[in-house]
Formats: sequence, structure tokens, C-alpha cells
Amino acid sequence: MKPRNAINTKLSAIVRPVLTAPIVRWIALFGLCAAYLQGGLNKAIDFPSAIAEMNHFGLSPAAPFAIATIVMELVASVLILTGFYRWIGALALAGFTLLATFVALRFWEMQPPARFMAANSFFEHLGLIGGFLLVAWHDLNQREMPS
Repeated sequence: MKPRNAINTKLSAIVRPVLTAPIVRWIALFGLCAAYLQGGLNKAIDFPSAIAEMNHFGLSPAAPFAIATIVMELVASVLILTGFYRWIGALALAGFTLLATFVALRFWEMQPPARFMAANSFFEHLGLIGGFLLVAWHDLNQREMPS
């Protein structure tokens, strides 16, 4: 065994029991969904602000867009956290995040210093999308293929 493999084997043996615990998986999924749960709940509690947000981004009619956003953020998060059609919830939030990112974070149209912060946020959202795609990929790989 090569020294690098020996180190990898020893380290993974130490970390595996902790990181493969079901609660760690749920915490990771909750972390991915946290912003969507918070956003959906805030929009539902303060609907006038949700409408103002839609107007700010030029989405019209604002009320239906706000309702669709609330439903998307909350329902898809619940699907992911409960495991009921987790892959659908993950793909829904990936698609939603991609669309919202192109609507809200058009950094290429901004001047510095706003451009810098928006670009960082844009690429952070691409990371979230990657996380949701991994959740969908993993969930689909765990299911048996129909015969």
C-alpha cells in the first residue's frame, strides 16, 4: 500500500463513523435548504415585502410570482428534508436557483463595487445548484431501476 493510500485509509476510518451518521446527512440537507425555508417563511409572513421584492426584480404580475416563489421554496425544501421525492425537490430548487440567479444577480450589468459582490453571490449560487444536483444524483442512484 502506498503511503498516501495508508493515510487516506486511516483518516477515512476515523471520520467515516461520524460523517456517515444519518443525522449528519439530514443536517447537510437542512443546510442546503435553510435559505429557501427562511426565504419562503419570511415571504409568507410578510407578503407585502414579497410583492415589493418581485416588483424590484421586474417580475409582473408580482403577487402570483410571490406565491409561486413561496410554494417553490417551501414545498421543494420539505421534499428534500423528508426524502419524499427528494430528487424532484432537489431538481426544482436547482432550476429555481438558476433562474433566480440570472434575474437577481446580473453582475455583468453592474458597476464596481456592486459588481464584485454580485459576481461572488452569482458563483456561490452556482455552488448551491451543484449541491442540489448532487442530492438528486445521489437520491436517484440509491433507487433501484425498474425492470
